Amino acid sequence: MSAVSSGAPRRRRRGKVVGFGGAALVVAAGAAAAVGVGGADAQEPVRSSAPPATATVTRTTLTRTETVNGTLGYGDATAVKARGSGGTITWLPAEGSRVARGKKLYEVDEDPVVLLYGSAPLYRTLSSGAEGADVSLLEKNLSALGYDGFTVDDEYTSATASAVSEWQEDLGVPETGTVSVGQVVVAAGEVRVAEHQLTPGDAANGPVLTYTGTTRVVTVDLEVDKQELVKKGVAATVELPAGTRVAGTVSSVGTVATTSGSNNDQVTTIDVTVTVKDQKALGTLDEAPVDVILQSEQRKDVLAVPVNALVALAEGGYGVQVVEGDASRYVAVETGMFAGGKVEISGAGIADGAVVGVPK
Repeated sequence: MSAVSSGAPRRRRRGKVVGFGGAALVVAAGAAAAVGVGGADAQEPVRSSAPPATATVTRTTLTRTETVNGTLGYGDATAVKARGSGGTITWLPAEGSRVARGKKLYEVDEDPVVLLYGSAPLYRTLSSGAEGADVSLLEKNLSALGYDGFTVDDEYTSATASAVSEWQEDLGVPETGTVSVGQVVVAAGEVRVAEHQLTPGDAANGPVLTYTGTTRVVTVDLEVDKQELVKKGVAATVELPAGTRVAGTVSSVGTVATTSGSNNDQVTTIDVTVTVKDQKALGTLDEAPVDVILQSEQRKDVLAVPVNALVALAEGGYGVQVVEGDASRYVAVETGMFAGGKVEISGAGIADGAVVGVPK
């Protein structure tokens, strides 16, 4: 069994916890002042009338959380720049559409500029005799697209040129057997067209369009004094505007801090990205504000009771009213973590399953 604190926005949640806990202790203090626990001996029973209600001491996991603001979307956009020798934009895919490997990302003078997958852009014209990682990238893509007859390595051979010519024939472009930097765009995977920077009829110069990944993520500008809450791989919970909660995972934590705001109200943040495996649970939301619930601390296998079971003792510290049949006694306890309306307690005579008094 696990107790997790509320996912309400941070300021409201803090107010609720402080107000609730403070009220419980103030009420308890008035009652406890008349009882005490029998001096220094915290185990000495003190008979008392039966409480109005009871709760059970449970062994559980307490989790303290912090709620921060995030934005659900497709992440940062990347600009695609025309890299040929001029020409005119003759076609663009619709904004929001997806483009996969081997498909055209845009057209210049009716010739397609094709998307390939990889980690680095082409920086030179590739032809027979070329060697290097860019050759390997091209050959891996040709192989993935179904072309063969060559060895996938870092050498551009005549066999590679033949496969390129076959590919160019299928694309409907001149069969040169060479690949120039203006004929392809390299991205990490399938892309989603975010925004047009040019329109058909414009000169093919500068940024043509921007793209993002195809998976929605949550981005958080996390204040630097809270960065201890996150690290790659840590679980997070995303609360959507309608109140639905979806499980997520911190996938990246920025290392460069950014300061924004005026001189009197500056905030320094780092970028945090949270991925969500269940994309269907996100509905159709895009660029939507969400709450991200981060786990700040956790205590496993502890004994806990409702916060309002605590009483302030006359001789100092806190205790609980242990109910034993028709009688009860006050037992001093040490408190630990407060989370989710519960508090960790320990002390002589406090055991899993014990019954304690609480106000109605």
